[in-house]
Amino acid sequence: MKEKKDVNIRKAGPEDAAKAVEFMNKLGRYQKMADSTVITEEKFINLIEKGGGEAIFGEIGSETAAFMYYYGNSSAFTGNTGIYIDAFYVDEEHRGGGIGRMMLEYVAKQALERGCGRLEWVCLDWNEPSIGFYENLGAQSMDMLTVYRMDESIMKSMIQSDK
Repeated sequence: MKEKKDVNIRKAGPEDAAKAVEFMNKLGRYQKMADSTVITEEKFINLIEKGGGEAIFGEIGSETAAFMYYYGNSSAFTGNTGIYIDAFYVDEEHRGGGIGRMMLEYVAKQALERGCGRLEWVCLDWNEPSIGFYENLGAQSMDMLTVYRMDESIMKSMIQSDK
């Protein structure tokens, strides 16, 4: 493990929109999904001000090294609330130094303080470094689940075909 340095985890605000978009673009490139990353500063501000989501940055000294966006969810199966991590990115040169764990600890603490029963996220199946990191923390893969998605065009098409 790399040497731990002066790390600060802080909440992001509207004034951080440009930095959040920069990190989302880094995440999109890393995940080979750059074309799907269409977030704008305006959309980010809307998410954290009206959408119920929150974001944090991990800083090492004066350098921003990591970003996470998350929001509350709930389960009718358990009757519990939870937190869903939608985006999590640590700059490559800072991986293995503890900042990713610190960010997950920060959000896990928030989840427990809010009475949440779980913390969840998805990870691309080819992302072996992240899978290993999460499993070393004790996270469990939900292999029996498959994520489905309808984008805006599919939803519109479904509604139109119902008429």
